[in-house]
Formats: sequence, C-alpha cells, structure tokens
Amino acid sequence: MDKFNTLTGIAAPMPLVNIDTDMIIPKQFLKTIKRSGLGANLFDEMRFDRQGNEIADFVLNQEAYRNAEIIVAGENFGCGSSREHAPWAIKDFGIRCVIAPSFADIFYNNCFKNGILPIALPQEVVDVLMKDAEKGANARMSIDLEAQTVTTSDGEVFTFEVDAFKKHCLMEGLDDIGLTMAKADSIDSFEAQASLARPWV
Repeated sequence: MDKFNTLTGIAAPMPLVNIDTDMIIPKQFLKTIKRSGLGANLFDEMRFDRQGNEIADFVLNQEAYRNAEIIVAGENFGCGSSREHAPWAIKDFGIRCVIAPSFADIFYNNCFKNGILPIALPQEVVDVLMKDAEKGANARMSIDLEAQTVTTSDGEVFTFEVDAFKKHCLMEGLDDIGLTMAKADSIDSFEAQASLARPWV
C-alpha cells in the first residue's frame, strides 16, 4: 500500500450529501477482484451518459478537476453497501484524500486500508474548504497527516482528528497484510518452535 504523509493537490468540490457506494462505483463493475482499472468507472452514472459520453457539467469532467487528488463532499460520504470496490475506484482514479462532515463507518475504515485519507471536519469548516475547491486548478489544498492539518490555497489552516493506529498504518503504508508481514520473523520463529514441539502436526 502506498504511504501517505503529505499531499498538495487540486480539490474537487462535490457538495452532495449521502454519496453512496453505488454512486461511487455502480454494481455492474463489481465483478472484478482486481484493485486496478476501476478508476475509469468512478462515479460512472454521473460522469457518463448512456452512450458513454462525458457529462460536461460533472465536476471530474471539467478541465480544472480532471487531475484532482482531493474530494470535498457533503455529509455521510460512502454510505450504502459495504463494497470495498468504492475506495479501490477512488484510489485508482488518483484521489488520495476525501474531506466531508461525516462518513459511513465501513467506507471510512476501508479507506485507511487502501491508502486513502478520509478527513471528517465540522460542516462550517467543510464549507470553507468547498469554497476554496471551487476556485479550480489554480487553488491547491495541502494535507499534512503528521501535523493533522488541512491548509487552503490562501493559507488558512484547520486541524483534524485521526486515530493514532490508523494514522501510523497510513503513514507507513501498512494494510492488513503489511501489518501481518511486519511480524514475519516472530511468525517464523513460532512455527519453527511449534514444529519441534509437535512434529506430528
């Protein structure tokens, strides 16, 4: 998993509430178990019409936001079914951070396991960040996970809370498999001792 320490990039404003996982990645794209390739269908039903043409007024189709790495959204982001394909699609598109007043619990936890930083901030702060994001590609927002700060293009700084263990894992690039492999020496030692003690197993 990619490490997350700092990020400075374009933030796309999505002032919608209850953006659910089916909006993020529709059900017809859930057949794959690969984490790559899903970015092409991120927000598919909002990005494209039935003929596959881009819908011009959707934010990620606008030239200023095609390379966005941050999303600023409304409350309850990631609600709905608990499909891990949702953070896979977000990450594959190039989004590394989502800022919203609140998140669905399962989606929130899945983000950390896939190299994405979800930041929950009060609505009045999100409103400020939303306006900053609306400035377009010339306005770069900065995220510092170590300091736990979000800085607007004008230099206004807001702090956010994050679980210490989740923060550690994201900064070190450790998903569940990575956490297990970090203890590989201890696991090998245990298995060697167990084989000596119980050779019949």
